[in-house]
Amino acid sequence: MPRSASPSFARAFWTLAKPYFTDRKERRSAWGLLTVIVILNLGSVGLSVWFNQWYNDFYNSLQEKDFEAFKTLLLHFTGVAFAFIIVAVYKQYLRSMLEIRWRRWLTEHWLNDWLGGKRYYHMQMLGLGTDNPDQRIAEDLRLFPYYSLTLTLGLLNAVVTLASFLGILWSLSGDFAITIGGTDYAIPGYMVWVAIVYAVAGTWLTHLIGRPLVKLNFDKQHMEADFRFHLVRVREHAEGIAFQHGEAVERAGLGARFAAVFGNFYDIMRKQKQVTWFTIGYGQLALIFPFVVGAPRYFSGAIQLGGLMQISSAFGQVQEALSFIINSYPEIAEWRSVIDRLTTFRTGLDKARRISTQSQITVAQTGDTLSIDALTLDLPDGRPLMRADGLQLSAGDSLLVQGRSGKGKTTLLRAIAGLWPFGTGNVQRPADAVSLFLPQKPYLPHGTLRAALAYPRDPAQFSDADYRAALVALDLSKLENRLDEEAVWEQQLSGGEQQRVQLARALLLKPQWLYLDEATSALDDATEEKALDALRASLPQTAVFSIGHKPALVAFHRQRQMLDGAAAGEPSRLVAAG
Repeated sequence: MPRSASPSFARAFWTLAKPYFTDRKERRSAWGLLTVIVILNLGSVGLSVWFNQWYNDFYNSLQEKDFEAFKTLLLHFTGVAFAFIIVAVYKQYLRSMLEIRWRRWLTEHWLNDWLGGKRYYHMQMLGLGTDNPDQRIAEDLRLFPYYSLTLTLGLLNAVVTLASFLGILWSLSGDFAITIGGTDYAIPGYMVWVAIVYAVAGTWLTHLIGRPLVKLNFDKQHMEADFRFHLVRVREHAEGIAFQHGEAVERAGLGARFAAVFGNFYDIMRKQKQVTWFTIGYGQLALIFPFVVGAPRYFSGAIQLGGLMQISSAFGQVQEALSFIINSYPEIAEWRSVIDRLTTFRTGLDKARRISTQSQITVAQTGDTLSIDALTLDLPDGRPLMRADGLQLSAGDSLLVQGRSGKGKTTLLRAIAGLWPFGTGNVQRPADAVSLFLPQKPYLPHGTLRAALAYPRDPAQFSDADYRAALVALDLSKLENRLDEEAVWEQQLSGGEQQRVQLARALLLKPQWLYLDEATSALDDATEEKALDALRASLPQTAVFSIGHKPALVAFHRQRQMLDGAAAGEPSRLVAAG
């Protein structure tokens, strides 16, 4: 039995498919479309049965030179052929409709799962066995409905075709007489047995030859996505690479990744060639095979030319139905690899969800005070990183946390934001609606500068005067006339300009709580002092929680605490600075 038909595969398929077909809003239309498609498939099989009988009558009319019967049969053919065309067109059209609706639903729900609960962040931070989630969502969620409908409906069509034509082929075959040891034996419906043996042998040999395609197709998507990802990284970090003359290193890295893509593609090409050698030869032999095995009855006079043509048609239908796996093996291998990749992605999402829900760090978003009680932060492997207790920050106040790199300063900010699940303790902070977190590396979404400044709010909420005032305050007046220009701003602006755009965002959004993680590290002393003065002047009632090393930050904050230098293996502690 092929791996793709194993019970574990069936469970994995149903686990991925079930949510759509049981969704409260989609299930009626999903099952309705699927039912109509199945009915059309059954109709097409019924028309094929009619055509099989038509072959008998049509070729007999030719053999007997019956012109009246010939004309009548042509008229019948015209009507039924027109019906066959209608069924074929709407079968394809409705299947495509179900496919795109299914893909839309999958994309919406998987995006929600990935982005919800910060799972996209936890999966990347913890490396939960899922590479290139963009490829999973964009490519695999496209292929999953396509292959699922194509192959399951193809299998249904094969089963119904087999059931419909086995009886016809059995009745047309007659008995095959064979003498063994002087005794005559008659094999009833011998062409049915020939077709079964022929198809089973072909299926087994195809699986034997093509089994490696499952893993090769799984690896193909991973390698293609990895190559594409690193091409994007070169584009995004073009300036850093150019400054450091890193072209040779990047070329070597991209060359090595493409070599993997090339090698995998070549392996797939070679294996598909082997499968194609066999399947094409198998298919060509199937064209003449029924005439060879049916010829004895025809030349003996047991059947007419129409009967021989009907046998050929029925044998072809039975053989094609039994050979469904042979003919679809490359698609089945790709389908299996798609399901394996999506299952891996789903497992990663579930792990990220469990990590978040099982966290013993409680983050309550209430009140107008930041408080940290008995907080212990651990590394993902369980080793303690830092401890903080009794920290209080009131509305309008400011606190600077300093300490050596690697002691847990940014991790403390992650815990306050609800991003760090490892550890124990309690954090109370105001709601996200009145808070703004600004990291050391600014995020400027692709699009207009207006949208980058207002992120994540709606740019229409602010006037042109608001945008210009924020830019001028951060000494970015040269950008005033570029508010509606669309650009990749991370490449258009220097590191210091990006940080100032991010600080201008704070002036625009006017949060009641502002969290800064080395948010002025790229600024020179004079520019940093001017930026901090702008924050103080524009946000006098805003509470500020900062992480940073630069001296100018000390004067900007009323409180200062330090992460002490603990011994190796011991967690650092947050203590008041002198």
